[in-house]
Amino acid sequence: MKTKTNQNINVGVDTGKYQLDIYIRPLDIYFTVSNDDKGIKEAVRLIKKHNPERIVIEATGRLEMPFIIACANANLPFVIANPVHIKRFAGAIGQRAKTDKLDAQLIAHYSEAIKPRLSTLKPDIMQAMSDLVGRRNQLLVMQTMEKNRLQILPKELAMTIKPILTVFKNQIAKIETKIVNLIESNPDYQAKNLILQSMKGIGKIAAASIISNLPELGYINNKEASSLVGVAPMNKESGRFKGHRKIQGGRHQVRTVLYMAMMSAIQSNPVFKGTYQRLVAAGKPKKVAIIACIRKMVVILNSMLRDGVLWEAPKA
Repeated sequence: MKTKTNQNINVGVDTGKYQLDIYIRPLDIYFTVSNDDKGIKEAVRLIKKHNPERIVIEATGRLEMPFIIACANANLPFVIANPVHIKRFAGAIGQRAKTDKLDAQLIAHYSEAIKPRLSTLKPDIMQAMSDLVGRRNQLLVMQTMEKNRLQILPKELAMTIKPILTVFKNQIAKIETKIVNLIESNPDYQAKNLILQSMKGIGKIAAASIISNLPELGYINNKEASSLVGVAPMNKESGRFKGHRKIQGGRHQVRTVLYMAMMSAIQSNPVFKGTYQRLVAAGKPKKVAIIACIRKMVVILNSMLRDGVLWEAPKA
């Protein structure tokens, strides 16, 4: 039987690359574990004994995901908190000092005072979304290959390709329907989806790709967001040689989807249309201009998700 005390147990978790600092309020219990399978298993065991009302972990990117998945599997109530909200709470209570222990205490205090909504995400939901988007990408690649063959093969062989293209089209449509249904079935995805699709140019598939393949968006700074997508310019310099700045790395699935989204956005969204036209008029190659627009899009979407606000085009 739960007592009144342990009905109000709040746990704050400060995430590091190598360790998790954990504070249990109001029991004043503080401990540290390694951020690996062994440490996470121990943390879950110790936390579960106290029947917490909620466990709040500050989102820093993918570092917190193993702990979150462990909490979900153990049926522990968790919240993935936006670092900006924690920072604002710290300012409101006048906390400026920073240590790992103080950060964990702050997060637990935030949990108790603000009572943020519990996450509805489960590991199987996150995996299902990623699998669906990944399979859609595979089908698109095969579809493009067959379309290319259609252009070079003799007309009499075209009949062997067109039925295959019809199959690809139908399968892609079925997967897109499953993606939309999965988003609509989960409140966490619904909230993100609403914000993302409020921007002209971002459709249901671009939103789904961001949700599944870029879960950090909204929790990281703008430079990190651009780097994760792979649209941050990198200097190529060595000794006397100074090359053009290029993009590299990043998550190509998201970048490919956003490239297609930008092709739509420069037609329908006056902000990106104006940026694209200005860059091209200044002599930038069209592809460079598009990548610059994608970088701007990622930065704006990151801010929108961070602040929980819908798209609002600047007034003329």
